[in-house]
Amino acid sequence: MSNKLETLLPRISGKKILVVGDIIVDHFVWGSVDRISPEAPVPVVNVTKEELLLGGGANVLHNIYSLGGEAVLCGIIGDDNMGGRLQTLLQDLGSSTKGLVKGKRPTTVKTRVVAQGQQVVRFDREQTGSPSPATITAMTEFLNQNLSDFDAIVISDYYKGVITKPLMEQVVAHVAQVAEKSGKKIPVVVDPKPSQPERFYGASLITPNHMEAEKMSGMQIGNIQELRAAAEILLETVGCQAVLITRGEAGMALLEKGRELVTIPTTAREVFDVTGAGDTVVAALALGLAAGASYGDAAALANVAAGVVVGKVGTATVSQEELLAVLHGEETVETAFTRCG
Repeated sequence: MSNKLETLLPRISGKKILVVGDIIVDHFVWGSVDRISPEAPVPVVNVTKEELLLGGGANVLHNIYSLGGEAVLCGIIGDDNMGGRLQTLLQDLGSSTKGLVKGKRPTTVKTRVVAQGQQVVRFDREQTGSPSPATITAMTEFLNQNLSDFDAIVISDYYKGVITKPLMEQVVAHVAQVAEKSGKKIPVVVDPKPSQPERFYGASLITPNHMEAEKMSGMQIGNIQELRAAAEILLETVGCQAVLITRGEAGMALLEKGRELVTIPTTAREVFDVTGAGDTVVAALALGLAAGASYGDAAALANVAAGVVVGKVGTATVSQEELLAVLHGEETVETAFTRCG
């Protein structure tokens, strides 16, 4: 398996991915704690550093660039300072901002205060719900005009209101039109939130985590048989070709339509922070599929990428060089797949 993945890595370079979804700015406040406030029983954080990072769908885009691909983001930002800062971060990566729509609501910002390597508190500034009709129209016009330029599409759903059933129907219909006219098949990979799973009908592949898979399927998952049953429900509900369930320390499970369930053990040595791990998974999956990889090979690549990124603190990304280092020294990658009858 590792040889196959090494061969796949050069092929993902330069692939163009369209990321559609919820855009977040991750604001990190780093510091140290050596006393408790006399005003209340809370730690006093001595701030040493602050940074703004791409989060949500923007973090998917960042991972795509880090892995050697290219990407454009389509979503909503506010006409505010944080929206401007986000555009600058995208431009620094070399990404076009033409898919961004300035809506009436503010840019979503998640602020995490971290001291001694541990998160002390998080506070969010956001406005969720359905965007205005004018905003949705602007997004769909961009999709209609540009979708055929891409090799794969990622739907990054944080349930902030951007990913609606009509928007997904527009994406799926246009992908079908491109395939009919030119023969170009554009995979649609969805990183979903569990509410209203019917929104994602027609996607190629969805990537819920264990808890999301339970909520979306309506059943508890306690063993392999239940894992397969839940994945089968999701295949039917979403009408997709494959389901990849991420399972934390247990790795991943892949079910393709008409095939046996496959489990993939994690390659992570240590887990420091799972922030953004799902973004890394979906980025690697989309690049692998865009390069013509099978669902199994793309999932194996995503598994290795996730194993690297959870060993980092904060909203992290992974590079091809880091993946190669793991592939050259990780024996479990050779026997990653276990088929469950």
